[in-house]
Amino acid sequence: MTRELTTEEKIDNLPLALREIVDDFRDVEPAERLEYLLDFAMGMPDLPERLQSHRDEMDQVHECQTPVFVFTEIVDGAVHFYIDVPRESPTVRGYAAIVAEGLDGASTDEVLQTPEDIHYLLGLHEAISHQRLRGLHALMGYLKRQVVTKMGEK
Repeated sequence: MTRELTTEEKIDNLPLALREIVDDFRDVEPAERLEYLLDFAMGMPDLPERLQSHRDEMDQVHECQTPVFVFTEIVDGAVHFYIDVPRESPTVRGYAAIVAEGLDGASTDEVLQTPEDIHYLLGLHEAISHQRLRGLHALMGYLKRQVVTKMGEK
């Protein structure tokens, strides 16, 4: 029987870029986490031109109340997520930006080993509603399923 990892062990096992973001969030109070989340939402880059004109190639994350669209690619073993979330949904947009930035260039193994409760590691459970948290949890699970699907296509 395998034991459950501690929060610290989960954080230590994250890809470096995501670990640094998590550490930054954990260093501030819950109210400041919301501000930090909004900073990520505002800084989330637009989709690349090649996807803006081919949105039909993106998959919708139906588990989220907010319309979230994802395009996943694996190039030379490195995973890249392109996520489109309306600016009117800053919580989900900020979380999507964190995940996309924190996992950009990670290996497939690193992505698949990333816990689905990143929102908990970020301390967002202390700052946002349970309903929103369920959507964030679903987004990470969806991204991992996308990686598995892409790996099977090769």
